[in-house]
Amino acid sequence: MLGIMIALLSGALMSVQGVFNTDVTKNTSLWVSTAFVQFTALLVCLAAWLVTDRSSFMALAQVPRKYALLGGVIGAFITVTVVRSMGLLGPAKAAMLIVIAQLLVAWLIELFGIFGMEKTEFSIRKLIGFAVAVAGIVTFEL
Repeated sequence: MLGIMIALLSGALMSVQGVFNTDVTKNTSLWVSTAFVQFTALLVCLAAWLVTDRSSFMALAQVPRKYALLGGVIGAFITVTVVRSMGLLGPAKAAMLIVIAQLLVAWLIELFGIFGMEKTEFSIRKLIGFAVAVAGIVTFEL
């Protein structure tokens, strides 16, 4: 149950953040807004680290798959693409398409065992679930 609540909170925060970032971009630029978002995220993370963790940053050198360290780079492009899509499509349509893309890519990562994830078997039920989600978006937009 805790995982469900955290996932729901994450989705809600992503939508609110996208709207906020789009608003900031209207008064600055896409890259200034994105840099500010990433910088303030860094400050919050450093403060949380100082209060709760204080483990060594040198542990990053022990990450076996070095490509996994590109999460922050990807995060910058997530911010940029969310801002642009919300500005062009509006929050609801952008969020729906973002969620569908997340679902599809996550399923493909599991299906093919990409990035060190455990490979799962193809399931017609998951395919039908994905099709229902897409149909829901089409219905929502009509």
